[in-house]
Amino acid sequence: MTSDTSPASVDGLDWAARRGLGALAEKMGMRITEFGVDRCVATLPVEGNTQPVGLMHGGAYVVLGESLGSMAANLHAGPGRLAVGVDINATHTRSATSGIVTGVCTPIHLGRSVTVHEIVVTDDQGRRCSTIRITNMIKDLPAS
Repeated sequence: MTSDTSPASVDGLDWAARRGLGALAEKMGMRITEFGVDRCVATLPVEGNTQPVGLMHGGAYVVLGESLGSMAANLHAGPGRLAVGVDINATHTRSATSGIVTGVCTPIHLGRSVTVHEIVVTDDQGRRCSTIRITNMIKDLPAS
């Protein structure tokens, strides 16, 4: 009997821990708290990720969103396939000044060759700070 290796059957947190966040997300202090095909959640501290005036840097929101969306697309893609970002946009509606922000990533479209995810980033009070949308292209890895 073979084990089920479909994306829905994989322990997402274990998969994400084995894969790693990447150097940039790690330097920024990103922490994944939930990870699956239908929902991914991560946090990022405001401290150390601000503009000179003390506001959370818009690029930090985008790093959080792109990290979650790309990792979610790769989990969906499954073994032997790779998802790479081809488009991202962000609308910042509030500026966090302290504490942590939380990104919640949910799929809008999970196709065979394209995924689209929305990431909503909120502050400690649950107020929306940024809305990010990322599109990833999925392709087969060359056989080795």
